[in-house]
Amino acid sequence: MNYTSKDQPYPHGEICVRGPMVFQGYHRDESKTGEVIDEDGWLHTGDIGSWLPGGRLKIIDRKKNIYKLAQGEYIAPEKIENVYAKCKFVAQCFVYGDSLNSSLVAIVSVDIDVLKLWAASEGLKYANLEPLCNDPRARAAVLADMDAVAREAQLRGFEFAKAVTLVLEPFQLENGLLTPTFKIKRPQAKAYFEKAIAAMYAEVSESDPSPMGAL
Repeated sequence: MNYTSKDQPYPHGEICVRGPMVFQGYHRDESKTGEVIDEDGWLHTGDIGSWLPGGRLKIIDRKKNIYKLAQGEYIAPEKIENVYAKCKFVAQCFVYGDSLNSSLVAIVSVDIDVLKLWAASEGLKYANLEPLCNDPRARAAVLADMDAVAREAQLRGFEFAKAVTLVLEPFQLENGLLTPTFKIKRPQAKAYFEKAIAAMYAEVSESDPSPMGAL
């Protein structure tokens, strides 16, 4: 998963707890109990944590959200999305990848004001913003800014999104893309943006015709 207790400057890993007040297991279900409690009695919470200065523990990800790309690299999408959230164009971001593809793609709900300012600075005029979102120049500008933020955060090469789709619609509870705690519902987001994801992978495949790029 690329999270280890030897990570510097802060150790990372799955948070495990043990003690008399901790959940002891599922009633008459040893198999399910064995999935969450190991042989030493540690309950595996499924949360990925990071030790901070002063002994503070911060939850940074969920183990179940971690997936593997075609070439075997593990991806923690929430970590990457939190990095891309620092991009000036990004209001919200959904990073997608799977074991059939060797790269990541991203759906970005854009900051409309920033996009308008950029378009004006480039002399681009549109009657409405949807065609602007589809303009290859706009997508390239957003992706370039995302790349810069990713480099500053020292993301690894396979953690960079290779294509981006810009949307005006925010991720909300109302459109089924967020949980009540405002986390992205990944299966729902995948289905919602299915056509855009397929189009981005086709674009990536065309730019990288190698066998692994076309997966």
